[in-house]
Amino acid sequence: MSVIHQEGSTITSQTTNPDSVFTVRVPASTSNLGAGFDSIGMALGRWLELTVRVTGGDAPVTIRRAGTLATLDCVDSDDLIWRGFVAACVALRRTAPGGIEIDASSEIPIARGLGSSAAAIIAGVLLANALFDGDLDNAAVIDIAAALDGHPDNVAPSVLGGAVLSIRTTGHHYHSARLAVHRSLRFAFLVPDFEIRTANARAALPAQLDYGTAVTAAARAAALVVGLQSGDAATLRPALDDLLHVPFRRSLVPGYDRVTEAAINAGAIGATLSGSGSTIVAVAHAGTEAAICDAAISAWRTVGVNAESFVTKPEAYGATIDTVGKTYGTLQF
Repeated sequence: MSVIHQEGSTITSQTTNPDSVFTVRVPASTSNLGAGFDSIGMALGRWLELTVRVTGGDAPVTIRRAGTLATLDCVDSDDLIWRGFVAACVALRRTAPGGIEIDASSEIPIARGLGSSAAAIIAGVLLANALFDGDLDNAAVIDIAAALDGHPDNVAPSVLGGAVLSIRTTGHHYHSARLAVHRSLRFAFLVPDFEIRTANARAALPAQLDYGTAVTAAARAAALVVGLQSGDAATLRPALDDLLHVPFRRSLVPGYDRVTEAAINAGAIGATLSGSGSTIVAVAHAGTEAAICDAAISAWRTVGVNAESFVTKPEAYGATIDTVGKTYGTLQF
């Protein structure tokens, strides 16, 4: 029974009986990292946690929400946790049972570009796989969750941990690989008090781009991989200046130019949207984080936006599920 999260490994559990209790933990993530639009993301040390009791019977699913989920207004059957669960049941050719009670608590801000939707979907997929003693490996979990989330770059790092590159192979299938991140790098997340819905952010994108822009974007994406590995500012700087989505979405974020300029002037190598926003992520070398956060938060205040910040390295651990005292998920490597 494998416990290491690499693509192709399997998350399994013991056969489940009524009254079983599961604990699921899934980290937040940033996506569209720099020039890695829809392909490169990174796990973050903020967590969605579920405690799940399987009582059996025909009662519908019940979800009790706390933390950032407390204000979420949706019927339980539409919750992304449950939708991920049902999608995994379909993949496993099993019928979604009743009698499932879920207590869900999250530290992940909603609709801020920090992977809250992907985390919820993954939690549901892992729960179904464990409940039915399924054989879904990490690649299958990523495929199922990415099909629901619309892209892999939040899903893959939340499953695998660390920074991850995901490439579409065929249809809704992806190949995912961990990326090295230099130990000197820090990531300052600047989280404003307003939301951007993914659907609105997607609607801002153009139908096509000119060839020259595509060529430059490809070069910058390659530079991002090298820059993350080396920590070299000269390589990272252009790699954090996206051409594929930020130019079209920056207008959705009041004060975007002021905040990114303030972060860079305070010492950041670069600053860009986290996911589709509204959060901005600044990448820097260790030792400059406090000044960057202070400058960026002050810049947002000048346009009437309140914000908070947190600083992190990549979260090395991905999603885990625990049952009967045994934990199946990621080990640091």
